[in-house]
Amino acid sequence: MSMNGEYLRVTPAELDRALTDPEWAWDLAAAIEDVQVSDPAPTGARHFTTHQTWHMLGFLLQRSDFPVDIVHGEETLAADHWGYGPPRYLTPDRVRLAAGALHRTTYDQLIQGVDPCELSKAEIYPGIWDSPASLEWAGDLFTPLTEFFGGAASTGDAMLLWID
Repeated sequence: MSMNGEYLRVTPAELDRALTDPEWAWDLAAAIEDVQVSDPAPTGARHFTTHQTWHMLGFLLQRSDFPVDIVHGEETLAADHWGYGPPRYLTPDRVRLAAGALHRTTYDQLIQGVDPCELSKAEIYPGIWDSPASLEWAGDLFTPLTEFFGGAASTGDAMLLWID
């Protein structure tokens, strides 16, 4: 079984409801995942996954002093686990800040000067860091993630995040 980074765009009203009723939010996430069977453009999607690259992206973003924790979220939504830990969230303001910073960041900037041994030493999941080419692994998801955050920011959405 693999661990995947999951994102759900929610309106401010949906975030307010999720904060008081996390079970409702879990049901909403499941319903959106079920109906989003095809992959819409990331800017219009409500759900997005970074699959197994979440930990690597988190390492690279933290290393670059990224201003928002877009991998784990910044505030805890509920004590219940939605997979591997409790769900967390970003407010619309933090989504906007993250979207702007992502827009100004390239994947090449994130991996510049990184030695794959750093990822191995930090025990970054899934532990495939045996060559410099392994650093390219998350590159294909960085642009869609940037677009996803841009779409959420453009409509004033918040975001729920969890590892499943």
